[in-house]
Amino acid sequence: MIDLKNLNIILTGATGVIGNSILNKLVIAGSNVLASGTNEEKLKIIKEKYKNINTLKFDISDHSKIDKFIDDCGQIFSNKIDILINNAGITQDNLSIRMKEEEWKKVIDINLTSTFLITKNVIKKMLKNKKGKIINITSVVGHSGNIGQANYAASKSGIVAMSKSLALEYGKKNITVNCVSPGFIMSDMTNKISSEHTELLKSRISLNKFGNPVDVANTIAFLSSNLSDYITGETIHVNGGMYFS
Repeated sequence: MIDLKNLNIILTGATGVIGNSILNKLVIAGSNVLASGTNEEKLKIIKEKYKNINTLKFDISDHSKIDKFIDDCGQIFSNKIDILINNAGITQDNLSIRMKEEEWKKVIDINLTSTFLITKNVIKKMLKNKKGKIINITSVVGHSGNIGQANYAASKSGIVAMSKSLALEYGKKNITVNCVSPGFIMSDMTNKISSEHTELLKSRISLNKFGNPVDVANTIAFLSSNLSDYITGETIHVNGGMYFS
């Protein structure tokens, strides 16, 4: 079993299906988690379920308040942030010729720019502690592309390239930066797909099935642990063979 005892972890997007699964895995492994999201009711439910974790409502699209958000996280953790997991993100799909500029900008600003600004501020604290791990959630779409998701694919591909650059910049400071790239993971969204289309999608996956949120959470737990200390600048694909890098 992976041991994350005494590690302080910031998890954004904690209220979603994948975020919930990551949170559960981190708590079981013994870490101190600060769970962030925009849904106050869901954060209350999380707090009731996990008595010993911290929750903090924050909208990562508000770039002007990211500095304060990270400072608040730092105060909660006595300025010792061991791991940052950038899981929050959005989609706003449309065919490229119909995609409005604001649809493009909103997805890029939240998925890519917000991730960069949060990471930048956390790295400053990790440098003082002389260590840290950053884990960014991307998507198979960022590698393969997808119809109607030019903005989303660009944002997720950008996260991969950004993570490699950060890994090069801060490796000598004992800070690792890696990505996890999920494929089709069972969620409320996949449950809405028609059975016919579901079978078509599964036929494109080598393992012929959708993944579970825990498949992503297990990979996050591994990258959070000392088992991954010599891995940086990499992307681990959790897609059942839907895409091979």
